[in-house]
Amino acid sequence: MQMLPFNPQGDLPSGVHQATLTEVIERFGHGAPARVVATERLPRVIALAQGTGKLERVFIWGSYVTAKPDPGDVDLFLVMAPDFESHNYPGETRMVFDSATAEHMLGATVFWMASGTGSPTIC
Repeated sequence: MQMLPFNPQGDLPSGVHQATLTEVIERFGHGAPARVVATERLPRVIALAQGTGKLERVFIWGSYVTAKPDPGDVDLFLVMAPDFESHNYPGETRMVFDSATAEHMLGATVFWMASGTGSPTIC
C-alpha cells in the first residue's frame, strides 16, 4: 500500500494509514541518525509484543511518522487481545508494557490496552 505524501507542514494527512512494518520502515526509516536509531528500535518492540501471541494492532504516531529529521523516539499504541495480562510475561517482553521502562530501556513510548475492555490500561 502506498502511503500518502506529507502535507506542507511535514505531516501525514489526518486519518489512519494502514501499512506493513516493512512499508513503515521503507518510508520513515532513513535519514538522520536519530531516525535510524528509532527505526532500529521499532521492530524489536513490535516483535516483543508479538511474542505474547496477543498483539492485535499497532498504531504508530508522533514525530516518527513525520518529515521531522530527528524524531526523539517512536510512539506506539498497542491493542492486545481481551485476555492479555502484562504480568504474565517476564523480562524484555514485560518491559514493553511498562511505559517508563519501555521508554528508558527500549527507546519507545508505549501505551497499550486490551481490546474489548472499554477502558485503556496505560502503564
